[in-house]
Amino acid sequence: MKIYHLLFAAAAMLFAACTSKQAEEQTSSMSRISVSGNHFVNAQGDSIVFRGLCCSDPVKLYNDSMWNERYFDEMAQWGANIVRFAIHPSWLNEMGWERAFELYDQGIEWARERELYVIIDWHSIGNLREEKFQNEMYNTTFDETIRFWQTVARRYKDEPTVALYEIFNEPTCQQPGLGETTWSQWRDLQEQIIDSIRVIQPNAVCLCAGFNWAYDLTPVAAEPIRRPNVAYVAHPYPMKRESNWEENWQKDYGYVAETYPVVCTELGYCYAEDHGAHIPVISTDEYGPAITSFLDARGISFTVWCFDPHWAPTLIDDWDFTPSTQGKFFKPYLMGKKD
Repeated sequence: MKIYHLLFAAAAMLFAACTSKQAEEQTSSMSRISVSGNHFVNAQGDSIVFRGLCCSDPVKLYNDSMWNERYFDEMAQWGANIVRFAIHPSWLNEMGWERAFELYDQGIEWARERELYVIIDWHSIGNLREEKFQNEMYNTTFDETIRFWQTVARRYKDEPTVALYEIFNEPTCQQPGLGETTWSQWRDLQEQIIDSIRVIQPNAVCLCAGFNWAYDLTPVAAEPIRRPNVAYVAHPYPMKRESNWEENWQKDYGYVAETYPVVCTELGYCYAEDHGAHIPVISTDEYGPAITSFLDARGISFTVWCFDPHWAPTLIDDWDFTPSTQGKFFKPYLMGKKD
């Protein structure tokens, strides 16, 4: 009987080791991302610059019958190494949290299979402190924001594919109808959100956005986020600065990359006559080479908005994934950068 128990224990240990090895192999291609100085690094300490694509909302894509493997195949074939899920509070609540998170789970699995990292983006626009938002699709509350991030942290704390937590898409500061918030107040709010995540996922890399719809990071020079393992977000659409792009980009957000990682989680452009053209995204073909040269020179990561034919500036003209105005620039650019 004693020998039997020993044999049984040995077999159980062998099974556990095999199971652990299989689990490790399943995720071995996706290394945990962290911050080291002004770089993102993997578990081996190698620096990583992310270049990728913004998805529209997973619920929107599901309703379009496009939340599928082909969608992720196309993003991988375009040369992305990261994709951004733009999760709108209204779409999440319309579908229901349980079902919506099942969609996110599936998308993360598809991303992992194609060696694509994922940014989870809480895609609201407005003043979270006063709970005033640009329109109804962005409506949320501070309490719901905490609930969302703690749900994400619990669900994906052991999933290295989910690399970055973008805690609020586009904050405003002093805009008509949206109230007033100082950078100090916004910094405090972001730190509270980060702390609520870190209780569950201590290693989460959190992305913190500037004012002016996530463009202006000038306050970071005097008042950086007082937490480790953070990076900063800028959305440098072309009309944010209509002249002297490089000089102004450097002053407004580029300088931050000398000290911290920076991710431009949205950028892009379209012609004035293109579908959905609006301020601040209208430009010419000069913008693509200008912004990529600027970001490449500073090791700044980015994801281009938007891999959807409906949400401008679009990267594709249709669900055959025909490159749009900007898609004709960014597709070969990304493919040329892929290792």
